[in-house]
Amino acid sequence: MRLSDLWHPIQAEMKYLLWLPLYLLSFFILERLPISGYWATQTPWDQAIPFCEWFVIPYCLWYPLLVAVGLFLLARNREGFRRYMVFLALTFFLSEVIWFLIPNGQDLRPLVMPRDNFLTRWVAGLYAIDTNTNVFPSVHVVGSIGAAWAVWDCRCLHPHRVLRWAVAVLAVLICLSTLFIKQHACLDVLSGLVLSLAVGLLVYHRSLARAFRPLTATD
Repeated sequence: MRLSDLWHPIQAEMKYLLWLPLYLLSFFILERLPISGYWATQTPWDQAIPFCEWFVIPYCLWYPLLVAVGLFLLARNREGFRRYMVFLALTFFLSEVIWFLIPNGQDLRPLVMPRDNFLTRWVAGLYAIDTNTNVFPSVHVVGSIGAAWAVWDCRCLHPHRVLRWAVAVLAVLICLSTLFIKQHACLDVLSGLVLSLAVGLLVYHRSLARAFRPLTATD
């Protein structure tokens, strides 16, 4: 098989990535818009959740998880890749619309780290590059749920139960990590779950999912 035979089908799917630069640009703009006041999403529940720097590890695994799932689907399941991209685009852009219409943030970050170690310095670095605003809903939650949903939907992964459950457990840990390193409040996570469920049921509904099937060869 020639390299071009592999490249051309992949190249045809690149249009499903066009949303990403636009999202990143709009995210950058929203993060730097001056906000005179915002709705603080924390509740008394959040005060009962202790800070735990160990959760910075699953929190940062969010990035390779999303990329790895996307690359796998692009290579093995183009139909699944299309649904995955549409899910992420819809949930991420809807999140930005909510941030713009309802400026929000949370005031949970510790002013002084309870301990000084590599992990707490790692968390402090995250605080420095990511503001405490635009948190409701959490894109960390919708992204991790989207990756797990895509893996469970992928037909070629159905026999690999351990892998599917491993991704699901990682998605749960990522959602919890946003609470334990004080990047998000409980309401942020809950709203992310609700948004993920609403969009996931739409994108992965059997009758609507046919729209993402390739017009030529079967995946």
